[in-house]
Amino acid sequence: MTDSLATTWAPRLLSVLRIVAALIFLLHGSQKLLGFPPLAPNAVPPAFLSLSWVAGALELVLGGLMLVGLFTRPAAFVASGEMAFAYFIGHAPRNIFPTLNGGDAAILYCFVFLYIAAAGAGPWSVDAMTRRRGEAAA
Repeated sequence: MTDSLATTWAPRLLSVLRIVAALIFLLHGSQKLLGFPPLAPNAVPPAFLSLSWVAGALELVLGGLMLVGLFTRPAAFVASGEMAFAYFIGHAPRNIFPTLNGGDAAILYCFVFLYIAAAGAGPWSVDAMTRRRGEAAA
C-alpha cells in the first residue's frame, strides 16, 4: 500500500514543490524589478544592471520557467547557483549562523532548486507534456 502511495504521490508532490518554490522565487524578482508586491515604504528599487537588479531578473525569468515547468532542470540549476552566490555574498559576511544573518531562505532555495535540477519538473509541467507528445509521435 505505501509503495503504491509513494509511486502515485511522490511525482505529483515534486510538481507541487516546484510550483510553490518557483512562485515565491518569482515574487522576489517581481518585487525587485516591478515593485509588486510593493516594496517597503523607504525601499529604493535596484539600479539597472546592479547586482540586485540582475538577481531580480534571474528570479523573475527562472521563477517563471520553473513555475510552468519549462527547461526546469537548467533553470533550477542556475537558480540554485544564484542562491548559493546570494548566501555567500550577501548573508554569510554578516554572521556565520544562517538564522542570524537572514540567509536561511537562500540556503533552502539553493538546495530545493538543486534537488529539482536533479529530479526534474514532475508530471505537471510543460517539460513532461512535451516529453509525452514526443513519445506518442515516435
